[in-house]
Amino acid sequence: MKATIPRLRAGLIPSIAVIVVLALLPIIGVPRVWFLYTFLFFTYLAMANMWNLLAGYSGLVSLCPAAFVGLGGYTLAVVTWVGLPYYVGIIFGSIVAALFAMLISIPVFRLKGIYFAIGTLVVPEILRFVFLLWKPVGGAIHGRGAGYTVKGVAEISQSQIYWFALAIGIASIFLMRYILRSKLGRGLAAIRDSEGTAASCGVNVFKLKLYSFVIAAFVTGMAGTISYIYQGYIEPASAFSVRWLITIMLATVIGGEGTEEGPIIGTIIVVFMYFILARYAEISLIIQGVILVGIMLLAPQGIMGIIRKTRPYGFLLQWASRC
Repeated sequence: MKATIPRLRAGLIPSIAVIVVLALLPIIGVPRVWFLYTFLFFTYLAMANMWNLLAGYSGLVSLCPAAFVGLGGYTLAVVTWVGLPYYVGIIFGSIVAALFAMLISIPVFRLKGIYFAIGTLVVPEILRFVFLLWKPVGGAIHGRGAGYTVKGVAEISQSQIYWFALAIGIASIFLMRYILRSKLGRGLAAIRDSEGTAASCGVNVFKLKLYSFVIAAFVTGMAGTISYIYQGYIEPASAFSVRWLITIMLATVIGGEGTEEGPIIGTIIVVFMYFILARYAEISLIIQGVILVGIMLLAPQGIMGIIRKTRPYGFLLQWASRC
């Protein structure tokens, strides 16, 4: 016990120092372009961590994160249109995404393996079609379908938006560490390895899957609301786009699925790819898809898998695990 406390303190102090430095960036006065880099990094990181929780640790290859992003964003827009402040929209957007996850869990959890993935893949498309036809609140519709500006966000400073993104990104890291070291994490690992064996050992498979699915939806929905606070406008085609799924999968697969460090490393690479591929807007999604398939074929364990096979870097992993 005495040895554990110094180890925790030794790992916690560097983490707190990094968080403080990141929080002070807007005050220090870094170039404006770095706000966009870091904003995308933290929002994508939160989403990638939650997808990693499902696919990497729970054995649930969920292909519907765009549904949670879109629902969170639309809830934010509707809340601001009825006169409530945007921060209420952040909370409500996260709750709506979590409730929707509970609702669809009833049918999709009856599916296994590839059928579960296909079942979740069609969910964002159904929502996109619904929001193309449905007008949630009054007022003029901008563009195709129910597209709305998010009211009141013009008054929010870039620094505040950055701190929102920083908070959700850092919170997702600590949440993952807590879950993986809890009874829930051990149960999910057992389900991933063998669902039948886990059930025969007394693990409530449905309940643990539901917990992880709802937690992932809540955090992804919150990251979605923060993204649309920055954008200030939402419409169905982009809100429920497969681009969200490709980005999140790339970040997780590049870094290493089923590892804590993987989404962090992968998200850094994905953010840089975002700006590099911006000039190829028409085919950027195809390029990302080809990269994703290539990595899954050539390096299925991602960067962290390669590092773990290289013994000289083992001490780095041991140090990182203590932080």
